[in-house]
Amino acid sequence: MPPVATNTAAKSSPQEKIEKSNGTKEMNTSNQPEQTQEEQDRGGVILTTYPNQSNIHPVPLQWGLLDPEKRGPIVASRAPNCIRRRNAIGAHGGSYSVYHALSVASGAIPINHHPDYTNCQPTWTVKAKEQWDSRIVSLDPFGYKLDWPDMSELQIRPTIAITRAHMRVPELGKGVFKVDGSVVLNEDGELQVSKGAVEPVWWLPGVASRFGVGESTLRRALFEDTGGMYPELITRPDLKVFLPPIGGLSIYIFGNPDDLSNPAKKLTVRVHDECNGSDVFGSDICTCRPYLIHGIKLCVEEAQQGGVGLIVYFRKEGRALGEVTKYLVYNARKRQEGGDQPSTYFTRTESVAGVKDARFQALMPDILHWLGIKKIDRMVSMSNMKYDAIVNAGIPILERVEIPADLLPADSRVEIEAKIADGYYSTALDKFENGGDGNASGVKGRVWDDVVH
Repeated sequence: MPPVATNTAAKSSPQEKIEKSNGTKEMNTSNQPEQTQEEQDRGGVILTTYPNQSNIHPVPLQWGLLDPEKRGPIVASRAPNCIRRRNAIGAHGGSYSVYHALSVASGAIPINHHPDYTNCQPTWTVKAKEQWDSRIVSLDPFGYKLDWPDMSELQIRPTIAITRAHMRVPELGKGVFKVDGSVVLNEDGELQVSKGAVEPVWWLPGVASRFGVGESTLRRALFEDTGGMYPELITRPDLKVFLPPIGGLSIYIFGNPDDLSNPAKKLTVRVHDECNGSDVFGSDICTCRPYLIHGIKLCVEEAQQGGVGLIVYFRKEGRALGEVTKYLVYNARKRQEGGDQPSTYFTRTESVAGVKDARFQALMPDILHWLGIKKIDRMVSMSNMKYDAIVNAGIPILERVEIPADLLPADSRVEIEAKIADGYYSTALDKFENGGDGNASGVKGRVWDDVVH
């Protein structure tokens, strides 16, 4: 059982704390405006709930069932008509939930707004797969559903959206691909793609098991390290679903989406973790954008040859350490004695962040299971962590594709050599001009004085 929350400042019962919390109007001694009538009608603030509280009846939820009506929907709203029927902790939208709150506070969104999902349904048919069982713990397989019978009053929101689009990539423009009219639409290299967005939905017992820790340990860490934002992690052990305040993922599919689950079709995949500096702005200290573009190219070529290509893009900036931490590490690497070198690449990160990589990848294969993938013909990645996670999840990888040497940016050789030394896949340790000694002794990055200030 999770640790019990205590309150030494008051002797009132949990029920009284819930019902009376902030229920007494206080004198407004600041320059802030009084509450609106709409806010007053909402009553006192409910800080948390308890499983033995009167009128607490969560909507039944049986995680892992393949029939959505039997599994039940995810209900996370804290609206007055939902608060006692919620079966999930947290809020929809991941990190964007804070912007939603700001919109409500500023009056841009009415408190009682109900989304109109007319014509919002997926643009390609989503079929339940056998893998939509306990193998998926970090997303809701039925998160794309917009119609839950007899549940409209509970403000159920989707966590998956699927659409189609055209896209252009500057590096993959005129002359790169042969125009076929279905994947590559014209001479300018315009591509047709099916894509989806997925918000995280965590089944806490499964997430805990995936990381080899107890559920109570996970709940306490999530509660404490989010500054106590979600007290029901502690007070509601009966609620097993958590919507974490983090970014989700996007999928880009080249070819027929149904072919992803067809073992007879060849499949090329790149799983890419966000790198704003390189992906968007072209920073040359890492290989992220060149590798992403190379992955897209191979995915398109696979689709043109009768197979299918998949890009999975996770919001895990700076190895899930964040961009601030990443830039702090950049400064430290460039200023350290001996300069920027592979031997100190990971240790310098650890000295700042406490861990060299917070992505872990244990939850990453869930999206592959959701798409029904049973094998990957070509994995466009050198990452040992991604490879191990996918193979250990029961999805074989037949070929691994490393980044071509001619695509390496000028200052990225430190990163790539450090990763190879750490176990990343490579067919030739000496191909990156390290003197052929296999230990990257000749590789140095730019130092601080090389940067124009």
